[in-house]
Order: sequence, then structure tokens, then C-alpha cells
Amino acid sequence: MKREIINTRTRCEAVKMDGFADEPAKWLCEQMQAGKLKYLLAHADDGVIWGRLDGEELITSHDVAPKYSPPLRAETLLTARIFAHAGELLAWHDEVGEWAGRLIAEDKPGATAEWTEAFEEQQVLLGTNAKPLERGFALMSEGSQGLFHVVPLNLTGQIDEQRRPLRLVVRHYLKADNYGFVLVNASRLISLLPDPKESNA
Repeated sequence: MKREIINTRTRCEAVKMDGFADEPAKWLCEQMQAGKLKYLLAHADDGVIWGRLDGEELITSHDVAPKYSPPLRAETLLTARIFAHAGELLAWHDEVGEWAGRLIAEDKPGATAEWTEAFEEQQVLLGTNAKPLERGFALMSEGSQGLFHVVPLNLTGQIDEQRRPLRLVVRHYLKADNYGFVLVNASRLISLLPDPKESNA
């Protein structure tokens, strides 16, 4: 598949994490509303947590299916990403164990940009069978090993194993190094497919 270079004006900035450790779900919800971000993907010691902002409410996979998805707790959380076409906020532990955050966001023309070129790829996600759940989520399972996760998409039935439409769209930003070689300098999540509103955005 040929990679298409996208012209962009994208900035990167540090994010203050005040209050995140006390109430991560509330903090993330507020950031999603402020930054017009739609999805949450978090990795914890005890599993994967998906989420989606509906209005002013962050609904997580634990809210919908606690049997299959752990709660969003600072004590077990490793990383959290909230994202949409507008940008991505990433939270993680720094080298001394404190919470750190960074926001990569698409800017208006004329703004100071960290990156001006990028390309996108789609990463295939696990799941060949979808069981619909409440609140527009689905339990995705695959194989006999009991692999599963709960995604914030309204899906049902068998998934085409050859086509595998359940994917994360990732944008990679390009920048020349000191020797003039153009390399991927940073990456962020863009959207979750299949979602008609997201795929056409």
C-alpha cells in the first residue's frame, strides 16, 4: 500500500497533570470535552480499558462490561490516550514515577508547527466475533484462547477474518534529523474504525 504524505500544521506541548492521580476518569473526561476528543484507550496492569465521550459523560468498557474490563484506576494504570482527529493527549509515568502528559494537536494555518508532514496507517485490532453490549459497545473475541476486549463501537456478529475492519488509525509525523534523513519523529492515534462518522471525517 502506497503511503500518502499529508500536509499538516501540528504542535506538541506538555500538559499539567494536576488532579489526574486523584480522579483519572473525571480528569480525562474534562480534557476530552475541552479538546474535542472522542475515544479513550488505556493500558493497565490488569487489562485494556476503552472509552468514548458521549456528550459530557465518559463511558468506559468497565462501566459496560466489568467482567471483561478493569476499572480506570491510577494505582494500576500504565498509560492513557484520549484521541480524535483534532489531536491526542497521552498520559504516562515519567522516569521518577510521576504522571506526565503531552498533547499533539492539529493547528490552524499560520500557527507555529512542530511537524508539517505526516502519513497514516491502519493497525488491525483483535476480534473476529462481536457481541453487542449496552451503550453502543461490543465485546470482541477471537480464537479458542479466550482473547477479548470491549470496544466503544456498535458491532455484532462474525467479522471477516480476511478484511478485519476493526482498526486503529495512526498518524506518523515526519521530521529531518541532523543529517537530513526524514524519519518518523512522533505518532498519535487518530480514530477507531469502523465508525461512519470517524471514517468520513
